[in-house]
Amino acid sequence: MKHSLGAGEWVRRGLGVAVLLAVVVIAFGLDTRFLTPVSLASTAPLEQGLVDKLHPAAPPAAMIGNPPAMLQGQPATQPPTQGGPSAMTANPPAMTPANAPTAAPTLPVEGELPSLSGAVQWLNSPPLTPEALKGKVVVVDFWTYSCINCLRAIPYVRAWYDKYKDQGLVVIGVHTPEFAFEKNIGNVKKAVADLKIGFPVAVDNDYAIWRAFKNMYWPADYFIDEQGRIRDHTFGEGDYAGSEHTIQRLLDEAGRTGVSGGFVKVSTTGAQLASDEGDVKSLETYIGYGRAENFISPGGAMKDSSHVYAAGQPQQLNQWGLSGDWIIGDERAILNKKDGSITYRFHARDLHLVLGSPNGGAIRFRITIDGEPPGDSRGADIDADGLGVVTGQRLYQLVRQNGAIADHTFEIRFLDPGVEAYAFTFG
Repeated sequence: MKHSLGAGEWVRRGLGVAVLLAVVVIAFGLDTRFLTPVSLASTAPLEQGLVDKLHPAAPPAAMIGNPPAMLQGQPATQPPTQGGPSAMTANPPAMTPANAPTAAPTLPVEGELPSLSGAVQWLNSPPLTPEALKGKVVVVDFWTYSCINCLRAIPYVRAWYDKYKDQGLVVIGVHTPEFAFEKNIGNVKKAVADLKIGFPVAVDNDYAIWRAFKNMYWPADYFIDEQGRIRDHTFGEGDYAGSEHTIQRLLDEAGRTGVSGGFVKVSTTGAQLASDEGDVKSLETYIGYGRAENFISPGGAMKDSSHVYAAGQPQQLNQWGLSGDWIIGDERAILNKKDGSITYRFHARDLHLVLGSPNGGAIRFRITIDGEPPGDSRGADIDADGLGVVTGQRLYQLVRQNGAIADHTFEIRFLDPGVEAYAFTFG
């Protein structure tokens, strides 16, 4: 015990000296100069390893994001937002200082093609499986027919299919509905015919394939090589040349000879015309209370009950309101009596509205822009006087401005009762 007490005294003296030395080191900032490189060198690999395990840089089968639409993302049980951010594919080959071309980086492996089972029906094809697709390059395109972002992307997907189908490419459209009416097989079949889609389409009403890919966007494209591995993906519109470059690279990897070069050129009209992104200041706006924003009718929304809403003029951009007798539900509003209207303050070249006629009957309507007929600024689904008819459950193009884009007040007045109104989109 005594020997231990003696040692303890020396330990205390040594600790005292260490404390005094520490004060000197801190005073001259020597601690940070030493500890910073040491701590970074020793912990960075550990931290990065933890990050990689918790959040892999390239998830195995799909990327997560916002809810539809864009845009348009919620959990898989309630789809995301359409038009999510566009993912960039590999850049063209870099140039060396001597301007000699070098090989493009190898596309990473993001995972295996998951199961394609769970579709309630297949159109244009019998059911396809990952095993049956081995040896083929595959593009899996998630879309839904009332999504404006999907409608603008489909001409390119269709053109890739036409160009490369005889060179080993298989395109699979996975139609995953955003709204309940998009689960109607008859509606999907009509959309496939109207859009002239000839490639296989899996009707994914139960989100089985959506969940298998862990997808969160409309539109979304996944690029699969001949071994059944996901090698690239894009979310949202745009970078069509980059996507086609990926298709060409995967066909080359698969040993296909005579793969067509260049990039497809598409000519589109109506709602499929590319958005004027530089002048769009209005965002997708849902009318059902589940995701509604900027609703200004006095008293707010009366959920799931009949209510007469007072007319009002939105003053701020992207404000909107109802007038007339409506029932506002989770994903739509239904007009009980004729002469109800929707007013919206918007800024974009194009204005679209997803509308439905529940029993398939014709529902007449008239639109105005700042109180006047649209004239040359009419959309594809109305005439110059602003008159149109709802005849089915789909997206209607109501405005395509001719000339400089500015803030305007849009109004649509329904001359018959019964219309279903779902969402505004812009372009």
